[in-house]
Amino acid sequence: MTKRMIIMLVAAIVIFGGVLGFLIFRGIMIKKYIASMGQPPQTVTMTVAKYKDWEPTLDAVGTLKALKGTDITPQLAGIVAEIPFESDSEVKEGDLLVKLANQDDLAKLKALEADADLARLTYNRSKELVRSRAVSQAQLDNATATLKSAMAQVAAQQALVDKKEIRAPFDGHVGIRLVDIGQYLTAGQKITTLQALDPIYIDFTLSQSNVSKISVGQTVSISTDAYPGTRFTGKVVALDPKLDPVTRNIAVRAELSNPNHKLLPGMFASIQIVTGAKEKKLTLPQTAVTYNPYGETVFLVKKGEPDAEGKTPLTAEQKFVVTDTTRGDEVAITTGVSEGDEVVSSGQLKLKNGTPLIINNDQSLPVDAAPNPQDQ
Repeated sequence: MTKRMIIMLVAAIVIFGGVLGFLIFRGIMIKKYIASMGQPPQTVTMTVAKYKDWEPTLDAVGTLKALKGTDITPQLAGIVAEIPFESDSEVKEGDLLVKLANQDDLAKLKALEADADLARLTYNRSKELVRSRAVSQAQLDNATATLKSAMAQVAAQQALVDKKEIRAPFDGHVGIRLVDIGQYLTAGQKITTLQALDPIYIDFTLSQSNVSKISVGQTVSISTDAYPGTRFTGKVVALDPKLDPVTRNIAVRAELSNPNHKLLPGMFASIQIVTGAKEKKLTLPQTAVTYNPYGETVFLVKKGEPDAEGKTPLTAEQKFVVTDTTRGDEVAITTGVSEGDEVVSSGQLKLKNGTPLIINNDQSLPVDAAPNPQDQ
């Protein structure tokens, strides 16, 4: 019985030892096979580093504002009697826009004018009589005061009548009429809007670091999604004399010609300000640069020696670079890359030093210095 147990134990050890040895042997062979295969090639897109003209600019966003603009409102309450203007039309300074009913005011004005005429006659009569000492100087003084009071009342009533006629305070473009004849208006109720549209202002802000780069007279170029692909030019006309103490930004105003009234107050616009002469910079697509906490890197495409079939192997080589300014889809490189270097423009996440490459630019991303995003 003991011999049988020993034989069974030895047999089990031999069997398990053989299985374990086979598994270890298989693992070693698999590792050798994988190691002999090398890294699999990765498909990427490629671009060539080139020098391009860069124009130093500042970018900002702003809001368009009319040269002159106001909401037309009455100073006094009343009933609308006349509306001579048409919605969405041009008016001149002094044109009558709305007239409120003023019959009672005119009647009172005529009564006050009659009182003033009587006071003037009394004053003139007293002035003649005082020379002949027929009346006292006190009576003349009283007649003078009465005349002045009557004339003041006439002027006050005339101003009241004038306020019942709402006129354009400046040349401009009126908007939609918001009132009707016979409607009762309260003081301050909006009648329409009046905007002087040519020229037009755009207000925006720049950070403290850019104060030295901006000055009155600089050229600005703006674009708005209302007119895709169209740019409007103007110049800086004013800078605030102090910065906002909270944001540390300076307010800037530029003026643009707007003869066709395409630009309207309240529009949002992107602004570009030229701050210097053009210069050459080594340029890559922004997609070619990988941004890391320890620095920016790119992958260069390195060519090896041709093989027996005449094919040139391509491999990836990681390089640190120093970036400069950006514009649109492009970034300027100061160090790390030379003109003519072939650089991986997409697909870097699957690369490391020495990774074999397959170049396929059929799916290359567009690179635009001034992209215009559009909803699809």
